[in-house]
Amino acid sequence: MKQKSSGVIPRAGEKSGILSPISRGKFLQYAGFSVAATGLVLVGCSDDDDGPGTVDLGSGDIGILNYAYLLEQLEAAFYENATANPYTDMSAAEKTVLEDIREHERAHRDFFKKALGTSAIAQATFDFSSIDFKSRASVLGAAKTFEDLGVSAYNGAGQLLKDANYLLAAGKIVSVEARHAAAIRDMLNAYSADFAGDDVVTASNGLDQAKDPSTVLAAAKPYVKTTVVITNLPS
Repeated sequence: MKQKSSGVIPRAGEKSGILSPISRGKFLQYAGFSVAATGLVLVGCSDDDDGPGTVDLGSGDIGILNYAYLLEQLEAAFYENATANPYTDMSAAEKTVLEDIREHERAHRDFFKKALGTSAIAQATFDFSSIDFKSRASVLGAAKTFEDLGVSAYNGAGQLLKDANYLLAAGKIVSVEARHAAAIRDMLNAYSADFAGDDVVTASNGLDQAKDPSTVLAAAKPYVKTTVVITNLPS
């Protein structure tokens, strides 16, 4: 019998009990940033930059959650770097947006880490040396790449999840990632239709792109130093 979704993710390996990684109020605070208000401390290294040489994401729903966790690690690290090293002439409004997105990505990362428990992969190691953090175009261009990739990753992974609670959580997170993508695109090209451009939204049906894990991780590979094993992921 299909269980009714409770709207929260149980800790990996537990069949009962409720996990609440962040309070409802804090989640709403994170998720409610205003576009109108519109990593790593050193490039390529930080206190957390001590991940293993290889990680196996695992199988089943746990593998997909670890896949999402890896991507959230990447995004959080990028925005931590971007806000710790502001690009030249970053406006107060732009700084606010990037800091808000950073907090969302941190919340997503920590959410998956706590939900996965002992099944979580270790902290991965990232390489942002190709990004010029003093250049607005370079930083926002990378942010656009990461946000668009994140949206397509969640869209592609949703069909692979079996547990309704996991699918519900993924749906809530991808909607926030899409808000990020639109905000970044608007910062790059204000007052245009690029916030939902034809390169990410199919004009004929109005649907966002969906990409499978192998495609997404291939695109992310230039920034991920850790070797990621995906052979056990569902397909």
